[in-house]
Amino acid sequence: MMKDKHGIKDKVAGKLKEVEGKITGDKAREVEGKAQQAKGKVKSKATEVKEDLE
Repeated sequence: MMKDKHGIKDKVAGKLKEVEGKITGDKAREVEGKAQQAKGKVKSKATEVKEDLE
């Protein structure tokens, strides 16, 4: 199984949740999506730093 080192799954899923929240007017879902996108960005940055150190 392939690992999601760059947080792509979190970024995409988060964007979908954010858009869903905007469409349905569900602020909690929108915030959840934004948080998941941030998680994906952190994973991506952590991977970059780790690769730079190697």
